[in-house]
Amino acid sequence: MGRKWNNIKEKKALKDANTSRIYAKFGVEIYVAARRGEPDPESNRALKVVLERAKTYNVPKAIIDRALEKARGSSDETYEELRYEGFGPAGSMIIVDALTNNVNRTAAEVRAAFNKNGGNMGVSGSVSYMFDAAAVIGLEGKTPDEVLEILVEAEVDVRDIAEEDGAVIVYADPDRFHAVQEALRGAGVTEFSVAELTMLPQTYVTLPKEAVPQFEKLIDALEELDDVQRVYHNVDFGD
Repeated sequence: MGRKWNNIKEKKALKDANTSRIYAKFGVEIYVAARRGEPDPESNRALKVVLERAKTYNVPKAIIDRALEKARGSSDETYEELRYEGFGPAGSMIIVDALTNNVNRTAAEVRAAFNKNGGNMGVSGSVSYMFDAAAVIGLEGKTPDEVLEILVEAEVDVRDIAEEDGAVIVYADPDRFHAVQEALRGAGVTEFSVAELTMLPQTYVTLPKEAVPQFEKLIDALEELDDVQRVYHNVDFGD
């Protein structure tokens, strides 16, 4: 399961280089989640997931508060959730999730990013069938056995528990996200290094060395688009 964690590490590394862009995207995601329910994470589970993710990216409280305040106000700005699927070099598969207030703009930008960087867009379902939705929770300070004991005691079923890069990573069904966190909090865990609802590939591909720069350029081009929230892929970069 280490390769799964690597994909998340790649995304988390983005915050060091593109902090302001990451924060702006969280602002939109928080606003949308709050507008679709109550702006209270205790009664709005989707909002709570976004806020838990935001903590792992150190999103400032001011940005979170601004997005929640906007959601409480009279703003009539609406966003649509979109998913694009496509292919990169050497059989690589890519899923792009976006939040947009202009569907035509986003579709054109995503298509251009694929076309200009050696990829091509696929139809809906052409890639996603090779990925599984999952909750991924990471923590430090406990062993896998200790985490397993906590979750068994709390009667929370998970897919797998692994130790990766000094952290314990719990893989679970998406609807177990809150249950896993609450069980661990009940056992004294106060901070999570990872809190993601993600798409994990069922199998990975290793690119030929000469294809890696082009693939990385494609992923960068997609992630740099303002409307793109997440990019998932099935490439194993190794250690």
